[in-house]
Amino acid sequence: MADAAKGGIALPFILVTLIWSSTWIVIRDQIGAVPASWSVCYRFLLAGIAMAAFAKMRGVSLRIGGAGILFAALLGTAQFVLNFNFVYRAEQHLTSGVVAVIYAMLLIPNSVLAYLAFRQPVTRSFLAGSAVAMAGIVMMLVHEYRAADVAPDKVLIGAAFSIVGLLSASAANIMQGMEIARRLPMVAVLAWAMLIGAGVDAVFAWMTVGPPVIEPRIGYLAGIAYLGIAGSVVTFPLYYRLIQRVGAGRAAYTGVMIPVLAMLISTLVEGYRWTGFAAPGAVLAVVGMVIALRAKRG
Repeated sequence: MADAAKGGIALPFILVTLIWSSTWIVIRDQIGAVPASWSVCYRFLLAGIAMAAFAKMRGVSLRIGGAGILFAALLGTAQFVLNFNFVYRAEQHLTSGVVAVIYAMLLIPNSVLAYLAFRQPVTRSFLAGSAVAMAGIVMMLVHEYRAADVAPDKVLIGAAFSIVGLLSASAANIMQGMEIARRLPMVAVLAWAMLIGAGVDAVFAWMTVGPPVIEPRIGYLAGIAYLGIAGSVVTFPLYYRLIQRVGAGRAAYTGVMIPVLAMLISTLVEGYRWTGFAAPGAVLAVVGMVIALRAKRG
């Protein structure tokens, strides 16, 4: 039984970490001929349909009531509209690994918002670890600012997009602490959130960049499929299951491993150069996150 329990924890942890580590570089490939908002729309339209089919296969009803639909709409807007539109735009200016490292800081706004909304305590050790991690992020951004092939102000724009997207994702995460989120089946909520989010993405895209655009390149279409199925339908249920089994603190250790792997992938694929402030900044970011997460778990 103990081995089975370990397997039930280890496998979701490994899958979530590996898949979400790779999604950053796949997102990078999505940027090009297709406007970012349409790419986001296609991803979550596919993910929403697949999640609804998964719910049906599991025997989970998609009837969640008017309040449930409203909750899913708010969740979808925060997570699958604002968050990902900002992520895709951030990667137009920063390497995928750097954006992933910034997103590893998600625990910080999560904790601040959880304190404001639910009065969950924040320890001094958590604040200290967060400060160390933020110092590391700043060092990496300084390196990016100096070494970037684009204009330096583009790096600042990329950082701003990342931070606003991070805050949007944090708002979606905090919504999971609401009573309605605990009462409704998560798979059904995610299906509606993704589908509604895709609808809002489509409206936003049409209003800002015009009618739908699709790139028939195999790599682009495969990327949509990978991000929609593996990066969304597979990982979100696994991650929430992991939280239920080991708690949000330990599950958040994926947030430490993901940017490390994402930076390695960025080094291999995008030619990220570990010079200047980059290497010590990455070390500080990871060490700071470990300190903050250990404090949060305690």
